[in-house]
Amino acid sequence: MGGAVSAGEDNDELIDNLKEAQYIRTELVEQAFRAIDRADYYLEEFKDNAYKDLAWKHGNIHLSAPCIYSEVMEALDLQPGLSFLNLGSGTGYLSSMVGLILGPFGVNHGVELHSDVIEYAKQKLDFFIKTSDSFDRFEFCEPSFVIGNCLEISPDCTQYDRVYCGAGVQKEHEDYMKSLLKVGGILVMPLEEKLTKITRTGPSAWETKKIIAVSFAPLIQPNHTDSGKSRLVHLPPVAVRSLQDLARIAIRGTIKRIIHQEAMGRAGNGLKSPPRFKRRRLRRRRMETIVFLDKEVFASRISNPSDDNNNSEDMEDERPEEEETKPSELKPDPPVNFLREKVLSLPLPDPLKYYLLYYREK
Repeated sequence: MGGAVSAGEDNDELIDNLKEAQYIRTELVEQAFRAIDRADYYLEEFKDNAYKDLAWKHGNIHLSAPCIYSEVMEALDLQPGLSFLNLGSGTGYLSSMVGLILGPFGVNHGVELHSDVIEYAKQKLDFFIKTSDSFDRFEFCEPSFVIGNCLEISPDCTQYDRVYCGAGVQKEHEDYMKSLLKVGGILVMPLEEKLTKITRTGPSAWETKKIIAVSFAPLIQPNHTDSGKSRLVHLPPVAVRSLQDLARIAIRGTIKRIIHQEAMGRAGNGLKSPPRFKRRRLRRRRMETIVFLDKEVFASRISNPSDDNNNSEDMEDERPEEEETKPSELKPDPPVNFLREKVLSLPLPDPLKYYLLYYREK
């Protein structure tokens, strides 16, 4: 499933295309998508395909198409402090983007059937925390992954504000999925070949909305043991933050506010902020659209009527920019991690500095 938008050259251009096609519609979702490079969740030999709007599968490892993930993120209506359950959490790409929005007081749990995929997800999560500067721009709700079949979750588990299932749900499992949701919560799942949003408006009241046609592999049915008993999946407990963790969150938040105030002060004194690297402007593209009619798929190109009239004008606008740009100006300066620099400059023992930085390598 995918192919609804043109391929990008990098993660930012992929997000630009998703915005242009109205798959990404809110600022929070855009920020989360830009903060995590989709290519980081690919195996090295497949990274050339990371910025195409296509699903990717290798063995048990699977990523849905970017247009699907963006529709899911928008439909979940995420807010800081909510609890989230990802059924079929896979590589952890979606869970990590969700964690950027939930913040330090949210809950972020995932259930995955395959142990090798759990290990892969943990490696990618560790890489993100230790190396990505995006980690310091957000207050992160770190996901926790457990192995098991998501159809065998223990009945005494807590309910969640937001639930997503990344596999096709059979009609007979719809009520089971709904039971995982708090009143006021939102469930997003592929149901009867439609990505479906279900809002629990009361103890036994629901609102259902079909979003887009999709094609997902179905949920794998539980494989009972010889005794006939299922292997119940026990989700992580919702633990209270330690005083040490709360102190780290508060200190980092205070430092970020100081950095922001200093930046505002410099701007107020008439100091110009350093010039930002100007991304090349997007050319109008013909969008590839997948049309679903009676379960048959038709691929068509929908042209923008203004393409023929304005294409030559766009080329004329862009040519002078290219002529004036020097090769040395094409590469932006690496962004400065002001939080890290500020922490490292504090008169504190090194172990405390590293604790405040989550022992990050970068």
